[in-house]
Amino acid sequence: MKICLLTPETITDAVPLFSAYRVFYGQQANDDEAEQFLTERFTKKESILFLAYLDEQAVGFVQLYPTFSSVAMEKAFILNDLYVAEYARKLGVAQRLIERCYAYCEQHDARYISLETAVSNLRAQKLYEKIGMRIDNEVLHYIKYWT
Repeated sequence: MKICLLTPETITDAVPLFSAYRVFYGQQANDDEAEQFLTERFTKKESILFLAYLDEQAVGFVQLYPTFSSVAMEKAFILNDLYVAEYARKLGVAQRLIERCYAYCEQHDARYISLETAVSNLRAQKLYEKIGMRIDNEVLHYIKYWT
């Protein structure tokens, strides 16, 4: 397995995975909009995306969004998107992608990495706990949607 940072040349490898990820969450597939979104994030340096390859085929991705801890006055990252193609699941792809995120965050002196997952996503929760993440019982997260 090879884990690579997204480049302009590999955006097209990420598009079908990103579209499948969005479909998984109930959105309509739209490869053109997916490519535009990923290209914008890359061009504006608004996210960090890693692709996992098995036998030269892109099979998964993880996307980090940078943020900051004002209290600690340090960088932090949100692991916002993680997806592995169905046929490549149970091969350790998700774990390797997250471990690559950990290494990236450490290299960039991040205070923390955070993520959220559905209460019903027990499979993902087991993985997150296995690789050292924990539920943060010290804060509550609130959200307001406009659409």
